[in-house]
Amino acid sequence: MPNDCITYQNSGYFSRLIVDYLDQKAELKSLYNRFPTLENFKLQIEEKSKNFPIENREILANALLNQYQKFEISEATSKNIELLKKSNTYTITTGHQLNLFTGPLYFLYKIISVINLTKELKNTYPENNFVPIYWMATEDHDFDEINYFNFKGNKVQWKKESNGPVGRLNNSGLEEVFEKFSNELGLGNNANCVRELFKKTYLEHDNLADATRYLANELFKNEGLVILDGDDSELKKLFIPFAKNELIHQTSFKKVNETLPLLKEYNVQVNPREINLFYIQDNLRERIVFENGNYKINNTLLTFSESEILTELEKNPENFSPNVILRPLYQEIILPNLCYIGGGGELAYWLELKSNFEANTIAFPILLLRNSVLVATKKQVKKMERLNLNWADVFQNQQILVNEKTKALSDFTIDFSEQKEFLKNQFKALYEIANKTDKSFLGAVKAQEVKQLKGLDTLEKKLLKAEKRIHKERLDQIIQLQNELFPNQTLQERKSNFADFYDEVNNFEAFFLLLSSRLQPLKQNFNIVII
Repeated sequence: MPNDCITYQNSGYFSRLIVDYLDQKAELKSLYNRFPTLENFKLQIEEKSKNFPIENREILANALLNQYQKFEISEATSKNIELLKKSNTYTITTGHQLNLFTGPLYFLYKIISVINLTKELKNTYPENNFVPIYWMATEDHDFDEINYFNFKGNKVQWKKESNGPVGRLNNSGLEEVFEKFSNELGLGNNANCVRELFKKTYLEHDNLADATRYLANELFKNEGLVILDGDDSELKKLFIPFAKNELIHQTSFKKVNETLPLLKEYNVQVNPREINLFYIQDNLRERIVFENGNYKINNTLLTFSESEILTELEKNPENFSPNVILRPLYQEIILPNLCYIGGGGELAYWLELKSNFEANTIAFPILLLRNSVLVATKKQVKKMERLNLNWADVFQNQQILVNEKTKALSDFTIDFSEQKEFLKNQFKALYEIANKTDKSFLGAVKAQEVKQLKGLDTLEKKLLKAEKRIHKERLDQIIQLQNELFPNQTLQERKSNFADFYDEVNNFEAFFLLLSSRLQPLKQNFNIVII
């Protein structure tokens, strides 16, 4: 079956802002540094080489080694951490929440995109080294967004209270989740592999950060993926001057608000606060607000004077956490990073931030939309062929698809355009008569035209409805297939978990290798992967 070229722009699943970014519309060019082309990475390397302190490399590598102490580190990952000490080594980064059991499929696509781009850059710029980074969003606190994954259309959920950074959350209660998931998996070697992976990930580690590191490491360690936890006191020390600037001058609030008018034609992703920092403890993550000359921790009794909060920042930088506005800046301060790979929503808020980077004299990375994939089974492909569907068809809005296929299946044309055009021409003659007689007659003519055209519309809809009844069986098959490929009429990658395919593949290593062979980060087309 031909793999139609479905561009992100034509897929119907991306916002106008992202479509315009991919089309490099002139009105957006001031909001990013360089567009993601292979050639532009040369200039990005030159800029970052002058913008990243050599001493930060040793701090970064040592922090990573410390974070990996309790884990079996692969030779490829160990080599990449060591390479970070060298001045000709750069990173490609993606970030993601600590979703239970990876959450939706696009977690995998993000990381594979990062890995594949480092390989492509190494081939193009062999004098440099490129390290793939997965930034764990350990300091997020929205537990309800990550405490579940979908498996076979059902929600597998971890029910627990969480008030602080999710990375520090202990894994108690996941035994019950494992039992439920294990029962649903059924029998077989692949089911046992999935079952064992979940067990080792969540029942043999103390907190969510460690569990997620183990899981990502198991899936991608042979590719040299480096997993970074920003909730690290040594790394936060590098952020102290910038956090201090945020507390005293509220630079990000001013700069992002200067940028927002440039995005007035789009839906703004995030709005800055006057202070874009949280104060965190194991069971606390609250905004820092400035009121009546003091710094207060929202929803607590904690209050600091300026000198007190700056002292706290110097002594305990791990207690300060950047929010969505400042986290990208923190990332680029501690990493020799060239490019951030993210989804449409992520790129949307990154496009608000360039002026803040410039104010802090930190190089703004290249922004690359992650790869998107539709996974289909051979059985589904055969069904598509039998139903005379192509990939462009199944990407359509379901109602439009059903209408088009009804018309295609019908023995006659369900389109009254010709009759409507004929009717309009008839009324042109009546308008000419009306203009020569009483002008009040124009209103009656117009009303009659509208009525008759509406009548044709109604007849066309009734005819379409009647044909849908006749071809119901075939149309139901089309709807069922599209619902399988697009659960809840949204992208599969946003709903399904990789475990959904455990009984469709020989093994997950082969599945990941197939994905890796197909994903091309710098191409703006949907990947159709058949298993």
